[in-house]
Amino acid sequence: MSKVQRTAKYHLIKNRKVVHRGITDRSLEDREYEHQEGYPGSHIKQIGRRTTREKALEWETNGGKR
Repeated sequence: MSKVQRTAKYHLIKNRKVVHRGITDRSLEDREYEHQEGYPGSHIKQIGRRTTREKALEWETNGGKR
């Protein structure tokens, strides 16, 4: 049985610079809205496809590079 791939990896971008890297199981639109308080005018770019939570955590632990 395959694992559920529902975790998104993302970069939060402001002024063409990555200001935050993260993962979420929620919608990227909701997560972007939550970030607006700390980073007004920023937007989220999804990195790759949705994946398993374990793989996403591994990506985040390794610095969230592409």
